[in-house]
Amino acid sequence: MYRFLLSRQWVILTLIMLALIPTMIELGFWQLHRHEHKVALNRVISDSLSAKPVPAESLTAPGQAVRHENLYRRVTAKGTFDTADEVVVRRRTNSDEEVGFHVLTPFVLDDGRVLVVNRGWIPADGAQTEFPKIPAPSKGETTVTGRLMADETSGDSGIKDVRGLPDRMVMLINSEQQAKALGKQVLGGYVELTAPEPAGDVPELISAPNHSDIGPHMAYAVQWWLFAAGVPVGFVVLVRRERRDRAEAAEAASAPATEPAPV
Repeated sequence: MYRFLLSRQWVILTLIMLALIPTMIELGFWQLHRHEHKVALNRVISDSLSAKPVPAESLTAPGQAVRHENLYRRVTAKGTFDTADEVVVRRRTNSDEEVGFHVLTPFVLDDGRVLVVNRGWIPADGAQTEFPKIPAPSKGETTVTGRLMADETSGDSGIKDVRGLPDRMVMLINSEQQAKALGKQVLGGYVELTAPEPAGDVPELISAPNHSDIGPHMAYAVQWWLFAAGVPVGFVVLVRRERRDRAEAAEAASAPATEPAPV
């Protein structure tokens, strides 16, 4: 009755079904883990943004990675901006999705160590290969406040660290790279500036992250699991239809031929 399941066509179809089910289940768990990661990150961002600012030196040090629980933590630092060694980060967008640069300015602390400060976004005056005009930051000793961020890497950000760029241009915001370029001790990670606000609103300060959106990952997880459950159901439907079609064909073949009526 079901001997057709041993045919080459049905054996291949069965193997495909058996491979699809665990694959879809695993994809569902992958999306679930992404959902859990997003929820946890949102909680860290919310807690960090609501906490009182602390000195940046208390949360990071030269060669030290920013801990996950300290991401987006509001920090302060006292020192002076060093515009002579300022660089820009290529191909960055603002809140309106316009392409320009992020401005990285070394902030020299009282003890001589350096904190990398992202002063915000500026538009590209011309081609992305031309160094833009950058408004100067506050002169003299200044106290800055901002959000502590982890160093960017190609693996985490998906941004290719292109070499051979024009002078004073980089692709990633990375304290280790800045330490090599400056020849100084640079605190791990960097700070997204929130205060003092620039004169004329340029550079454009980076907006606080949206930590209320959990994304569609849970819905995708449920989708994959429903697909996994639907595969065997669909397989059974196909088998029963094939069996019915074969039975009807066999019945038609075995039925006696109808003789023509006499004239």
